[in-house]
Amino acid sequence: MSHLRAAAARGLRRSGRRAVSSSAGKRRKGASPRRGAPAPAPAPPPARHLFSDPAEVEALRGNLLAWYDKCKRDLPWRTLAATEPDADRRAYAVWVSEIMLQQTQKWPTLQALAQASLEEVNELWAGLGYYSRGKRLQEAARKVVSELAGQMPRTAEDLQKLLPGVGRYTAGAIASISYRQATGVVDGNVIRVLCRLRCIGADSSSPAVIDRLWDMANVLVDRSRPGDFNQALMELGATVCVPRAPLCGECPVKQHCQARHRVEKELAFASQKLFGKPTPVPDVEDCGVGDCPLCPPAAEPWDSSLGVTNFPRKAAKKQPRVAQTATCVLERRGCHGAPEYLIVQRPSSGLLAGLWEFPSLPLAQGLQEEKQREVLADHLRAWTGWPVVAEGLRFIGEVVHIFSHIHQTYVVYSLPLDGDVTLDPALSPSRWVTEEEFHASAVSTAMKKVLKACEKQRGEESSPGKGSKRKRGAKPQGASSTRPGTQLSLRAFLRAPTSS
Repeated sequence: MSHLRAAAARGLRRSGRRAVSSSAGKRRKGASPRRGAPAPAPAPPPARHLFSDPAEVEALRGNLLAWYDKCKRDLPWRTLAATEPDADRRAYAVWVSEIMLQQTQKWPTLQALAQASLEEVNELWAGLGYYSRGKRLQEAARKVVSELAGQMPRTAEDLQKLLPGVGRYTAGAIASISYRQATGVVDGNVIRVLCRLRCIGADSSSPAVIDRLWDMANVLVDRSRPGDFNQALMELGATVCVPRAPLCGECPVKQHCQARHRVEKELAFASQKLFGKPTPVPDVEDCGVGDCPLCPPAAEPWDSSLGVTNFPRKAAKKQPRVAQTATCVLERRGCHGAPEYLIVQRPSSGLLAGLWEFPSLPLAQGLQEEKQREVLADHLRAWTGWPVVAEGLRFIGEVVHIFSHIHQTYVVYSLPLDGDVTLDPALSPSRWVTEEEFHASAVSTAMKKVLKACEKQRGEESSPGKGSKRKRGAKPQGASSTRPGTQLSLRAFLRAPTSS
């Protein structure tokens, strides 16, 4: 098989060079456009990138839905969407599921969520990440209750227009699954499936390609079962047409897959060439090299060793911004001798808005350890009114946490206190909490890592033969808490509270 792949790759490279040279020659012969003349409208993509045959569309719908009916996973919102007679409750279940899945036993209805405090929402959202989504979910629930008479908008267009935080995908999912509107959806799984079905090799994150994918999704969606079809397309991407090592043999729509067809043709051509049979130049099925808006760019030709996983293609990810923050775990002994920790609330906007954390201070890049201690001590002194000195701060280690766009390093110190700290009420809200109360609070995963690093050092210091100091540069990476109840499931979110 490796011989076949290598032969296919060599044949493709030769044919690719001929195609590129021919296209370049045509451009040289053409007259250059006059300066100031309007640019010609982009040519529509060739038919091979579209679903233009009604018979194929019908066959694809039937095959995919038959597979879905047989193989779909048991997910909580699917049961509600199929059995709940109240349209608003159906929509609410789908809405919450989409927000939570995008990586609460108190709020089974929109009205219950609207009446909750943001603090309660943040506490139960902790651990899911993307904390602003929980905030926007509640803002939208309050708008439905106060401005829309408790009734969810009934179309994808109105859902997106009227509800904060509801984008095109979420609106399409709610409208198709809950209200049976024949509208498509495009998420990461759907992008992967469509790009492989139609050999779309242009940057799949570009607005132009995303628009084309939405057009395809709207053409494909089954008019009688739009919600099931959209879920089937997403299910296919999540379980069969996966990013690496896709299960092509199990795919219910493999006969419609242009990427698979291309792999089969190349292997057949390579096999014939290997055995010395005369063969024509293979049709590698790139259309209009240099002109097609959906084909791979000429500089990034098809890689035969990757097969269907050549698709989709994305632009290189932007490197996350590097940031460093000094964090101090202020600790005192509670009334029963157990440790208590001081936490403060973050501002109501920006990163981790409204969550609680240990007192922290952003650091300038390249700051030396001695200077880090000084600026942190100055910050704590101004904030608490206590005579905090740099030498009193105990270095714990460095905790790294990766946000979607920030590579954050927390330089962690601890400071034991002998008494209470009275803080200026005008400053950020603050409170003392036990370890149990800390984990029940709306704290980020990063802060749980920080506390775990402190607990780990305390355990090492109390163990026989362990020193009391940690070397600078040690990086405890404590994982997020796995205590029961710190992260609730979707089933719990939508379950009515039980009376005690």
